[in-house]
Amino acid sequence: MIFSRRRFAQLGAIATLSVFADAAWAQAYPSRPVRVIVAYAPGGLTDVFGRLLAQKLSEHMGKQFYIENITGASGNIGMAQAARAAPDGYTVLCAYSSYTVNPSLFDKIPYDPQRDFEPVTLAVTSPAVLSVNPSVPAKTVDELIDRLCRD
Repeated sequence: MIFSRRRFAQLGAIATLSVFADAAWAQAYPSRPVRVIVAYAPGGLTDVFGRLLAQKLSEHMGKQFYIENITGASGNIGMAQAARAAPDGYTVLCAYSSYTVNPSLFDKIPYDPQRDFEPVTLAVTSPAVLSVNPSVPAKTVDELIDRLCRD
């Protein structure tokens, strides 16, 4: 099929208008308050960070981001509620290391960390330090493990 320049321009205009029309009809996110689940007790490090994050997001996005602490089972209860929430961006999970550690600690957990969540960002890192008394003859982690397994 061969188009004249005029017909080609008309089709281009229609396509452009349809793109802008879709953008005009789309709602800006967020259009309502956003629930931020912290699966740990109020006052802990994850809760404090979640509250700081929610405050900044509220200021930046112009809609309220609010914290809901859902505690229990080393975070499994709150993470399960977040996993069951509608995948619409209006429920966010603020998680800590138990999110990835719990599957190895519990026979059954009520969420699948790979399937049930979509990571947004790594917001905080927390270094870990392993130290031993200088009298312990281990100089590496492997030596320490060997020594602990022997004793």
